[in-house]
Amino acid sequence: MTGIFDTHAHYDDEAFDQDRDALLKELPARGISRVVNIGASLASCEKTLALAESYDYIYAALGVHPSETAGLEKTAIETLRKQCRHEKCVAVGEIGLDYHWEEPEREIQKEWFAMQLALARELSLPVVIHSRDAARDTIDIMTAENARDLGGVIHCYSYTRETAGVFLDMGFYIGIGGVITFKNARKLKEAAQYIPIDRIVVETDCPYLAPEPNRGRRNSSLYLPYVVEALAALKGLTEEEVRRAVWENGLRLYRMSS
Repeated sequence: MTGIFDTHAHYDDEAFDQDRDALLKELPARGISRVVNIGASLASCEKTLALAESYDYIYAALGVHPSETAGLEKTAIETLRKQCRHEKCVAVGEIGLDYHWEEPEREIQKEWFAMQLALARELSLPVVIHSRDAARDTIDIMTAENARDLGGVIHCYSYTRETAGVFLDMGFYIGIGGVITFKNARKLKEAAQYIPIDRIVVETDCPYLAPEPNRGRRNSSLYLPYVVEALAALKGLTEEEVRRAVWENGLRLYRMSS
């Protein structure tokens, strides 16, 4: 059986402080063959690199989440540049826009999004994009910054099938996680049916967004088989066909040979 690639996790989160090492050591034996841990702030990027250095099957994506951009000094980009040159850093992220809350100011989010897209271009790395309630501005900035030349993934996809088409035309992968199992996730299920299986990657965003039947609990990569099962049902494929496809997609997304 093909292993599963968790393309977006946050194992540096304090939710894992009590059992992080035991849980991470359990993953390979439970069919989770690779994980990309995602930085969301300069501090979490440091923790992410420490995890990548400690476990062969964990890699790093490093960036500043839009919610963490308020008050960030411009010199922070220098720190991020050094972090992203680490041999196990495979992407710049998680970067983007989040308009669900009033703060940080949208202009600050936009500025840091553009700066980090430019950094990814400088370092020839793909990007992990967070976009919540901000589809139009996300697309506009990606277009202005020629993000199609970078490649990457729209993480935790939450928009319509039509908007998915725009991101697919830019050459991006679409990240799908536990929300696909929720009964009220009609829009996402319609999008998932539309998106070709060779452009989907699976993710947890753990400790958040655990799939049914574990909704509301701490999420982990061990719950990804529920996501695979839901995708298989939606796409009319076997679970092994989905596992094989999303494994290969994860490798292509992060430009890994194996």
